[in-house]
Amino acid sequence: MDIMEREFDLTSISKIRVRYEETDQMGYVYYGNYFTWLEVGRTGLFREIGLPYTMLEKRGIRIPVTDAQCKYRSSARYDDVVSILTVIAKLTPTRIKFNYQLESEEGQVIANGCTSHAFVDCAGKPINLSRKDPELWKMMNDKLRNS
Repeated sequence: MDIMEREFDLTSISKIRVRYEETDQMGYVYYGNYFTWLEVGRTGLFREIGLPYTMLEKRGIRIPVTDAQCKYRSSARYDDVVSILTVIAKLTPTRIKFNYQLESEEGQVIANGCTSHAFVDCAGKPINLSRKDPELWKMMNDKLRNS
């Protein structure tokens, strides 16, 4: 596994099976679908540590993407099983960055990616999470450091 930088030891692994509708006319996964898979990875990581997005949203916290990148290394095809390895590269009170590695069943790297996110309130205004919701900030750090 080559997941680059990370702030915490936790590696979340989500698995998906490529659906026919996710492929293009050449039989390869359409490039835009990889970004959907990155979302599967990060929401899976939050769920795994007991902080599902639904809980964050109930507390008035949103985490929109501010930057997304994907480096394609090989192709996935219909019915392949892809593992999405997700780590948190950086966490601050105002931002969070994830790194991802997508692998085939054989362990071949299909793609590497990263997404950066801002913490915002329901109106889309940037927030400092440690000030807006100190309890959630502490819970998030505790869960990530103890995973």
